[in-house]
Amino acid sequence: MELCPKSRYYQIIAIVSSILILKLLSLRVEGRSQLESISYPSINCRKHTALLTDFGGVGDGETSNTKAFNSAIANLSQFASDGGAQLIVPPGKWLTGSFNLTSHFTLYIHKDAVLLASQDEKEWPQLAVLPSYGRGRDGPGGRFSSLIFGTNLTDVVVTGGNGTIDGQGAPWWMKYRSKQLNITRPYLIEIMYSDKVQISNLTLINSPSWNVHPYYCRNVLVQGLTILAPIDSPNTDGINPDSCANTIIEDCYIVSGDDCIAVKSGWDQYGTKFGMPTKHLLIRRLTCISPDSATIALGSEMSGGIKDVRAEDITAIDTQSGVRIKTAIGRGGYVKDIYVRRMTMKTMKYVFWMTGSYGSHPDPGFDPKALPEITGINYRDMMAENVTYAARLDGIENDPFTGICISNVTIGLTENPHKLHWNCTNVQGVTSRVTPPACDLLPAKKDNSDCFYPKDKLPIENVKLKTCFLK
Repeated sequence: MELCPKSRYYQIIAIVSSILILKLLSLRVEGRSQLESISYPSINCRKHTALLTDFGGVGDGETSNTKAFNSAIANLSQFASDGGAQLIVPPGKWLTGSFNLTSHFTLYIHKDAVLLASQDEKEWPQLAVLPSYGRGRDGPGGRFSSLIFGTNLTDVVVTGGNGTIDGQGAPWWMKYRSKQLNITRPYLIEIMYSDKVQISNLTLINSPSWNVHPYYCRNVLVQGLTILAPIDSPNTDGINPDSCANTIIEDCYIVSGDDCIAVKSGWDQYGTKFGMPTKHLLIRRLTCISPDSATIALGSEMSGGIKDVRAEDITAIDTQSGVRIKTAIGRGGYVKDIYVRRMTMKTMKYVFWMTGSYGSHPDPGFDPKALPEITGINYRDMMAENVTYAARLDGIENDPFTGICISNVTIGLTENPHKLHWNCTNVQGVTSRVTPPACDLLPAKKDNSDCFYPKDKLPIENVKLKTCFLK
C-alpha cells in the first residue's frame, strides 16, 4: 500500500533523524577515543574525568565560562578522597575570569584549546595583599586574583598538550602605564600555601603581569612551559618562585618584558616578619630573551632569605644580564649558596650584575639598619659573546658582598664595549681562568681551581612522574 505524502514525510524525517543520531554517537565515540589516546606525565593520575562542556562550557571565544569552571571544580572536588579527578578543557576558545582549583585535581588543557582571560574586571575577585609584601606590587591596595588560582592545596596539577593560556594583557598594561590601577594586576597561574604542585606543558602568552607565581609552596615542579610576552610589556615576569622550598624549573622557553625567572621571598620588614626563605631550587635547561631584564634574578624582594639555588644549562639571548642579584639597605635577609654553571649568553649588556642599591620599599616603615647578607655566590663554565660590560658588581658600603667565585668564563666583548669591563665596588672574592681578567677585588686563584657546584641531588629531582590517560 502506498503511503500518503504526509506519512512519507514523517518516515523520511524519522530516517534522517536516526542517521543524524547515529552520526553524532559515532563522533562522540570517535572524540572520546581521541581523548583516550592522549597520555601525559603527572605527579599523580586521577580516577574520575569530566569535560568542561559537561558543566555548560562553551568554547566560542565569546561566552564566559567562569561559572562553568567553578561549577566543574566544585563538583569534582567531591572525588578528592576517591582517587581524585581531572577536568579536561577540550578544543575551542574558552573565555573565562578567575577560578579556583582544588586538591587531588588535574586541569588538563588540550593542545587545540585556548583559555582567554576575560577583560571584564567583575570577573576578577579582589584579594588581600600578600603577608610577606605588605602591599600590592602595582599599588598600595590589594590585588586581583589570578586567572588560575589555588590556596591550601595538596596534589594539584595544571598541565596540557601544550594548550594555550592567553592573558589578553594589553588593556591591563595600558591601565598600569596610565596609573589607573590602585591594586595589583592579575597573574596567570598562582598557587599559594600548597604542597605537591605541578605546572607543565603549556603555552602562556600576554599575561597582565607575572605569569607563574608559586607562593609559600613545597615540592613544586614547573616543566616544559613556553612563556611569551612583548619585550616592552610591564612586569611580565616568567616564573617567580616566592618563599618556596624544594622546587624545580626545567625545559622552559621565556620571552619577557621583565625577568625570565625572579626568585623572591618577601619585601623589607614584611618579608622579615613572614620569615619564609626560598631554598633548594633547581633551574635547568632554560632559554631566556629579555632585553631589559635578567635571565635569573635573585630579589629584589629577598627579605625572607634565598639560599641553595642551583642553575645549569642556561641560554640567554639578547638579554640585559645573566644572573642578577638585587637588594638594598632595608631589605635584611640573605642571598647565599648560589651555584650557576654551563651558561651560554649572546648579545648581553652585562654577564654578571649585582646591585646593592635596588631601593624600592613598600612603605617608610622599613628598618634602615637591616642590611642584607650576600655571600657564597659561585659561577663557572660560561661563555658569552657580543657583551657590553663583563660585570657590574656593586655591594653596599660597610656590608660587602663576599664569597664570590667565578671560574672558567670567557666573555667576548662587543665592537664598542664599555671602557671599564669590570666595575666592582664593595665585593670580595676570587676568580680562575676568566677572560677578560676581573677587577682587583676578585683576584685570580693561585691553583686555577673551579668554583664549587654541589654533587648531591635535591629531593625534588627524585620525584618519578606517572603516565596518565584521559579516560
